[in-house]
Amino acid sequence: MNRRISRIALVLCLGCFLFSCRSKKVVISKRPKTNTNTTVSNKGTEKPSDNSTKVYANATERYIDDYKDIAQNEMSLYGIPASITLAQGVLESGSGKGRLSVQANNHFGIKCHGWKGGKIYHDDDKAQECFRKYKDAKYSFRDHSLFLKDRKRYAKLFRLRKEDYKGWARELRAAGYATDKKYPQKLISIIERYELYKYDKEVLGGAYTEYKEPANTGHADRATYTVLKGDTLYSISKRYGITVKELQKLNGIRGTALSVGQVLVVKP
Repeated sequence: MNRRISRIALVLCLGCFLFSCRSKKVVISKRPKTNTNTTVSNKGTEKPSDNSTKVYANATERYIDDYKDIAQNEMSLYGIPASITLAQGVLESGSGKGRLSVQANNHFGIKCHGWKGGKIYHDDDKAQECFRKYKDAKYSFRDHSLFLKDRKRYAKLFRLRKEDYKGWARELRAAGYATDKKYPQKLISIIERYELYKYDKEVLGGAYTEYKEPANTGHADRATYTVLKGDTLYSISKRYGITVKELQKLNGIRGTALSVGQVLVVKP
């Protein structure tokens, strides 16, 4: 009898042990499945990175995108077309890669001229000339605006229409901003290649009207003529076969002073 009871007790113990092991195995087998599902779910809800960068065709496009807002702000404050400012920056700083722009944030090659701030020395017309050094490029743009606005020799620029970027480019050269004879053509080429005039349009808004430059040739069938550097009333009158007095009368001119970019009527 005792042996029988012992056998029954042994069977019960073995049954409990087997049941316990089976329960543990079931729990263990389910955990990896649960973790896998959670991982996939998380990956499916991840958002793309916000640190995506723009792709530019060249350094000039990047430069324009970096500084267009500053140029437009300067236009609003000082009346200098953003297209002209950007084109000058591109040309004079090498699209931001020149030594002066990289080491001194000087994008327009403005020399010291009594400057009390930081300085950098660089070979230009002469060896080791003094150039202004700025803490930030935006101060270079502001100094460029003040440089043009505060000097009398650039006064004629501000009589031109803001849409007339060609007139601005020519008058900068005529006023002595640059010694390069092709400077106006270089600015105009940059403006038209990268459509920088659209930034002028954004600033002017509803006041913007497209500027169409009068045809300028030596043929007498043209009714108007745009004054170039070196022109005089006498030379223009000879070109169109009229007298100086007739030319003055047609244009309401009393004296003989002319401005580069000025449009004259040359035929009644």
